[in-house]
Amino acid sequence: MAKGWRTDQKQDYYFRKAKAEGYRARSAYKLLEINTKFNLIRPGSTVLDLGAAPGGWSQVISQLAGPSSRIVAVDIQSMAPIPGVQVMRGDITDPNCTGRIQEALGQDADVVVSDAAPNVSGIGPTDQARSIELAIHSLGIALRVLRKGGAFLVKLFRGEDFDNFVSLAKRYFQTTRTYIPEASRKESREAYLVCMGLHEKFDLDALRELARAYGLRKRPK
Repeated sequence: MAKGWRTDQKQDYYFRKAKAEGYRARSAYKLLEINTKFNLIRPGSTVLDLGAAPGGWSQVISQLAGPSSRIVAVDIQSMAPIPGVQVMRGDITDPNCTGRIQEALGQDADVVVSDAAPNVSGIGPTDQARSIELAIHSLGIALRVLRKGGAFLVKLFRGEDFDNFVSLAKRYFQTTRTYIPEASRKESREAYLVCMGLHEKFDLDALRELARAYGLRKRPK
């Protein structure tokens, strides 16, 4: 009972803190912590935020990158405007979405972040497979829009394909680190993969071939 009480208190703490400080979601503190540790987003950065709704991460990015930055936020759901952020409604699993993102950015991105998550079913293997699918699409977009040396941050659910996805990402980036922020709920299986130092841009079809080679196949929903 005491453990459950402490968990509830922690959840309430970040929820109340977000409300008090004007963030749209408690997940804002995850990105703040990750950026403090890895320094991904800097003043003047060009940043792409995938799976952005309701906008907590975009708020943080805007604060960290400042007025000289270029920020594009994408989500399949509608999202209220944020000063300094171009909000775009789109499905990152749609092949046409990448072209629209490139037009919105207008230049190569320094950082791509993805907090995209599937609608949770409560069935662990299904949720993890859907998470990996979104992560593959996010990685594919990142490889198309990032500058050489750029960084990629993505949320994953730990499970069967987690290690395979990490191995896949290592092919494209000089450094990869797995990180679980303090603001993550203890019962959650989420983890964040921090990828730094993109080697070069990569063709999306080749990425799909490599994903299949690593056993990251799309599973029935």
